[in-house]
Amino acid sequence: MRRVARAAGITPMAIYHHFADRKTLLTRITEQEFARLLECIQSHPLKGSAADRVVTVMEGYLDYALERPRLFDYVFVQTRPGARRFPTDFRARRSPTLNVVADVVSDAMQDGFLRKDDMWEVAFALWAHVHGYVVMYRAGRFEGSEKQFRALVRRSMRRFLRGLAA
Repeated sequence: MRRVARAAGITPMAIYHHFADRKTLLTRITEQEFARLLECIQSHPLKGSAADRVVTVMEGYLDYALERPRLFDYVFVQTRPGARRFPTDFRARRSPTLNVVADVVSDAMQDGFLRKDDMWEVAFALWAHVHGYVVMYRAGRFEGSEKQFRALVRRSMRRFLRGLAA
């Protein structure tokens, strides 16, 4: 809390005016970051083919991960109290961000582009696929520019989707 206060230019006691404890502060930050991620996802209009729409949703995730790397690590890489857990929390639609992915996947299944399957497991697999790429990119496992990395992820997503195609 002292480091946060110092970074914010306030006294540690001033933080306690707004947050009861560290856990409350981190929960608030996490909520704000999920809202920011949702904004990133929704900033890409869903248009084109079913495959285009799925790839587009994942572009928002890439934007967030690459624009906010340290917050991305806290929200998605580190163990965090209260983190949503698969499958219960996701099937109960407690994840505003994965809900968007699942809805696009469901539409792709209804349109006949993707084989009928468990939309939540497919959505989670797609998210995990891109997440793995992001973690490896951030660990320095790829040569080239961010633009080249994004193009690689898009190509990989399309390959992944072809494997799930009806």
